[in-house]
Amino acid sequence: MAEIEKLKMLQSEREALKKRSRTAVTEQVKKREEATENVCPECGSRQLVHDYERAELVCKSCGLVIDEEFIDRGPEWRAFDHDQRVKRSRVGAPMTFTIHDKGLSTMIDWRNRDSYGRAISSKNRAQLYRLRKWQRRIRVSNATERNLAFALSELDRMASALGLPRNVRETAAVIYRDAVDKNLIRGRSIEGVAAAALYAACRQCSVPRTLDEIAEVSRVSRKEIGRTYRFISRELGLKLLPTSPIDYVPRFCSGLTLKGEVQSRAVEILRQAGERELTSGRGPTGVAAAAIYISSILSGERRTQREVAEVAGVTEVTIRNRYKELAEKLDIEIIL
Repeated sequence: MAEIEKLKMLQSEREALKKRSRTAVTEQVKKREEATENVCPECGSRQLVHDYERAELVCKSCGLVIDEEFIDRGPEWRAFDHDQRVKRSRVGAPMTFTIHDKGLSTMIDWRNRDSYGRAISSKNRAQLYRLRKWQRRIRVSNATERNLAFALSELDRMASALGLPRNVRETAAVIYRDAVDKNLIRGRSIEGVAAAALYAACRQCSVPRTLDEIAEVSRVSRKEIGRTYRFISRELGLKLLPTSPIDYVPRFCSGLTLKGEVQSRAVEILRQAGERELTSGRGPTGVAAAAIYISSILSGERRTQREVAEVAGVTEVTIRNRYKELAEKLDIEIIL
C-alpha cells in the first residue's frame, strides 16, 4: 500500500512539472510573438508593415523581414467597385441595435427573384408571398418585441428627419433598450421615451439638437420630452455635460453658407468667451448665433440678424443682446 501511495505521489509530481513546463513554454512563445508583432528585433522600431502580396511582416525602418508566410484572413475574391463587392460578398449586414432583433433574423426580399437573380415563376409566386407574410409575422413574437420594433422605427424616422449620423442612432437605440430593461417605459408614451433617448444620444455624441427641434419631428410636446429626458437620465445614470455653443457653430455656418474662415473665427470668439465665463447661464444656441453674427461682420461676409436667427431658432432680440455683451466684454470693435 505504501508503494502504491508513493507511485501516486510521483505521478502527481510529474504531472505538476509537465504543467509548469507547458505554461513556461506558452508564456515564452507569447512573449516572442508579442515582441515580433510590436518591435523589430534588429533596430527596435515599431513601424512594421504587413505586405499581403508576399505574406511578409517587414520593418519600415531597416527593411528586415520579421515574419513570413502568415495567413491572409481577408476574402479570397477581389472587387473593383461597390457593386462587385456587394455581389461577391457572402455575409450579411453587421449587427445593429436599431432593429428590434439586432438584424440577426432572416429577411425574404420583396423582389420576386431567386439567389441567382432569375425571376420567380408565376406558379411559385403565391407560395413566396405567403412565406413573406408569415416571415413578417414571426419576426415579432410578443408584445415587448412589437413595442420595441415600433419604438425603434420611430427613432429611425426622427433621426432621418433631423439628418443625424449612424452613431447617434445606435446610441439612441442602446439608451432606449436600457430604459426597457429597467422597466422605465411603464406609464409613459413610447414616442416620448424614444424622443428623450434621441435627445440624450445627440448630447452624448456631441451632435446637439435643441428640444424644439426634436419636438418638431416627434409626436409629443417639448415639455413631455424634457420631463422624460430628465427622468431617464437620472434613472440610467447618464452623465451628460451641458451643451457647448461651439458644437452648434458648424451646423449654423453650413445653414448660412458661410466659409470656413468665419466658422474658425466664431469658434475662437466662443473659446475666449468660455475662458471669461460669459457663456455660463445662457442658452448655447443664442451665444453661438451671436458669435457667428460677429464673425460674419469681421470676415466681410455679413449676414443679417434675421437670417442668423432663422437658422439658429432664436429671436433677433437674443442675438442683439448676446452680440453686444460679447463685443463689450471681449473688446471687439464692430463697424455696422
